[in-house]
Amino acid sequence: MFEWVTDPAIWASFLTLSVLEIVLGIDNIIFLSIICGRLPKAKQAFARTVGLALALVMRVLLLGLIAWIAHLKSTLFTILGQDISWSDIILIGGGLFLLYKATMEIHHEMEGKHEEEAKPKANMMAMVIMQIVAIDLVFSLDSIFTAVGIAEHIPVMIAAICVAIAVMLFASGPVSDFVNEHPTVKMLALAFLILVGVVLVADGLDFHIPRNYLYFAIAFSLGVESLNLVTAKKQRKKKKAK
Repeated sequence: MFEWVTDPAIWASFLTLSVLEIVLGIDNIIFLSIICGRLPKAKQAFARTVGLALALVMRVLLLGLIAWIAHLKSTLFTILGQDISWSDIILIGGGLFLLYKATMEIHHEMEGKHEEEAKPKANMMAMVIMQIVAIDLVFSLDSIFTAVGIAEHIPVMIAAICVAIAVMLFASGPVSDFVNEHPTVKMLALAFLILVGVVLVADGLDFHIPRNYLYFAIAFSLGVESLNLVTAKKQRKKKKAK
């Protein structure tokens, strides 16, 4: 019953899958930091917790339906020589939603917040949680197909996904605070979400763009922005000292 404890192959697949799930969750953390920023500060942690808890339940259920998920890649119809499956439709829909959401958030930041003030706060909480779960469904496709390709045992996959969700829950708070406190960083995060949206649409059209390019671009941009923040902080200190 406990043979897995001494099986190095199982531990290797668990560790590898956990790291990959955490890396694939970077997109999710950035989306969380943006979408929860619309809520009052006191309610943001609750929305992140509920949203990620529901996302975890959904991912576990999807793993239990892995045979059904495999059929999502079956061709539904063909347009201009391009085969379209349910998986493609979900990716394209998720990508278009991210493009729309990131564009509207940029507009919101640049043009003001008048249109949001009219929306009921209670509905805002429900909308945020639903959007967290919906986008996690899109990101889950990559996550689950990766899990199936690496691990053979469902419990190993579930354990790795639980670790990834726990890391996202732990990291989402500090990341959200940092992003929302620095407008230029928030713009970088929104630009990153636009890139992710483009990648998801491209994946749905069977034109695969390596995620490494995206991660390098955002890491480089954040590195430059970090230098700008450090420089600005030093300049403020010099002004205070005068």
